[in-house]
Amino acid sequence: MNLSRRHFFLGSLALPALAAPKPLGEQPNVLLILVDGLPSWILGCYGNREVRTPNIDRLAQTGTRFLNHYASAPVDDKARAALLTGRTTMQLKDSGEVTLEKLLGGIGYACGASVDGAEAAAFLDAQSAAKPFFLTAAFAPYLAPPDAGPYAQAKLDTFAREAAAKNAARGKEMLGAPLLANLRRVAAATTALDLEIGALVAKITRKKLLDHTLIVFTSPCGSLFGRHGLWASGDASDPVNMYEETVATPMVWSWLGHVVPLAARPEMVSAYDLVPTICDITPAQLPERNLCGRSYLALAGGKPLPKKQSWRSTVFAQYGDTAMARSDRYKLVMRNEGKAPGELYDDKVDPREKLNQYDNPQFMTVKASLLAELGKWQQKYSA
Repeated sequence: MNLSRRHFFLGSLALPALAAPKPLGEQPNVLLILVDGLPSWILGCYGNREVRTPNIDRLAQTGTRFLNHYASAPVDDKARAALLTGRTTMQLKDSGEVTLEKLLGGIGYACGASVDGAEAAAFLDAQSAAKPFFLTAAFAPYLAPPDAGPYAQAKLDTFAREAAAKNAARGKEMLGAPLLANLRRVAAATTALDLEIGALVAKITRKKLLDHTLIVFTSPCGSLFGRHGLWASGDASDPVNMYEETVATPMVWSWLGHVVPLAARPEMVSAYDLVPTICDITPAQLPERNLCGRSYLALAGGKPLPKKQSWRSTVFAQYGDTAMARSDRYKLVMRNEGKAPGELYDDKVDPREKLNQYDNPQFMTVKASLLAELGKWQQKYSA
């Protein structure tokens, strides 16, 4: 199934049955910034000290940064589709999906989608305080990265210098001898992206819309950029990988007076939680579908969760016959329903995921527990 970005930006004319309308409350503008292939580890607000991203870091300072946010799939198209619909990749269809744009457009929002900073700026120029807007501002900075520029002599020690993996597939030409030069271009592309993000926030500020605008900054999935001897995302290897660099994505919420500033949330949250959360913060009604996500609005607002509704401890992802269960410490990767080699990592002591403990008898209990959780999730949210 190939669901293109345009398909999901335009959505479907078919809407499912909705529950009884919610009373109209606050209707904030929503700027959703989606950056293809951006891993959290490359940003200053997530600990990187070599790549300069001051504008994105400022968003994190004025809002809440989620430390453990995971993609629903390790490749951009499927991950984006799941993020914009709240559906698992097992549930996604070629038509009939309801995107955030459809949900917010249905309650009177002016909706738009852009594929670069110029298009995003043009949409914002046309907005006013008279009507709320929802803009999906998409960026793909690594498709054609610029020259190294200020990073021409950078050592980039936070990037890996590993030999090309034997199972490397897409992006093999970026590895080997040209690796450092390509990494410097990646750093330059990230800083150029940061400038575009700063320009969008500045435009919203000049139009006096910032106080009434929720800014959500995230990525459908990340990239390896040399780590594990691979370059791109999950499909950089054969079989597909679920390394942290591809599925651990940034998630920053910023809205003055509503989202806690200088906050970092440790809970395990997923891209499939975005739709329920946006529906929670706007009058949009959550579709009556079998969605596995849950609103994390209380987390972003610094409010306590109900005592009988503690937050989950495990998130999941799926792409083809490869599935992942990620707890706050361990990651299980299962392939072909357990018939192909799997992976199990202790990410607390092995954050770069070098030691596969899948067949280690000392991890038998952890493996069995995650396999059971993953099986229940797949069964419940496959349709």
